[in-house]
Amino acid sequence: MDGQIDPSEIRFFCGSSHPELAADIAEYLGVPLDQTHISRFSNDNLYIQLEASVRSRRVYLVQSLFPPVNDHLMELLMMIDIARGAAAKEIHAVIPYFSFARSDKKDAPRISITARLVADLLQTAGATHVMSMVFHSPQVHGFFNIPTDPLSSRPIFKQYFEQHDLSETVVVATDIGGAKSAARFAKNLGLPVAAGNKERISDSKVEISDVVGLQKSGACRAIIYDDEIATGGSVLELSKYLIKYGIQEIWVACTHAVFVRNALEKLAAVPQITQIVTTDTVYISPAKRHPKLTILSVAPVFGEAIRRNYLRESIGDLFIFGE
Repeated sequence: MDGQIDPSEIRFFCGSSHPELAADIAEYLGVPLDQTHISRFSNDNLYIQLEASVRSRRVYLVQSLFPPVNDHLMELLMMIDIARGAAAKEIHAVIPYFSFARSDKKDAPRISITARLVADLLQTAGATHVMSMVFHSPQVHGFFNIPTDPLSSRPIFKQYFEQHDLSETVVVATDIGGAKSAARFAKNLGLPVAAGNKERISDSKVEISDVVGLQKSGACRAIIYDDEIATGGSVLELSKYLIKYGIQEIWVACTHAVFVRNALEKLAAVPQITQIVTTDTVYISPAKRHPKLTILSVAPVFGEAIRRNYLRESIGDLFIFGE
């Protein structure tokens, strides 16, 4: 191969969740974004048709699983099943935000480990490969029985933040579970790292009792580094602690900006939070954006991973656990 993708050999489709990101990935690859017809019957059942032949081709289906999550998941499963039934050679599910990754363990009686269930559903529907970005926890990768590539957003954030003055800055994870990822990011920027000692009370309420490593950092600015922000409860509580401690400026960085229950407005209302930096794995309409918000594109990361996958090249340096 000469390093170029043959557009006649692949088909590139997307569901209704994030056509803008799908178009950007397709543009990076230099291939057309084929049309997907999605409608509903009178009984609310979905009707989907892929409007280009997929026979004996490599098919890439882009669908991010943010609200309405269950509708977007059903669309993806149907598109995979359609491609399998139409004799696609390979079916690649490109899922920038895999929301079910938060359900990764059985920590109460009679509950579902939903991340594993959805991984099984994707395989059963006919996916031969999954590509996503920053799972909520490393064990989610092991729930998939088909090749799965968990990509990293860290290089995107590194490129952005290294353009700023980072003197007297510390990277802070919202909890101990995220400390390893935050430590990798801090190492990339040559910064110290700290982590909150967090107890989750409910889906929207947490308590921060301490921030391990903050005292020895000597910082007056913090970059709160997290994989996902939904209600913003963890970041708000951590910010209160940091401000009380004497941190004068806070930059928030997260890969998946779900921002429900006015989370963005609540974060932006904190005067010490001067920047909220995220990616476009989750679509945020222009009307809901805030002047403090910066959105970085993940299209080059997914595009490069797809290109290397097509050319049978290694993508190890794009993985979340890579340096």
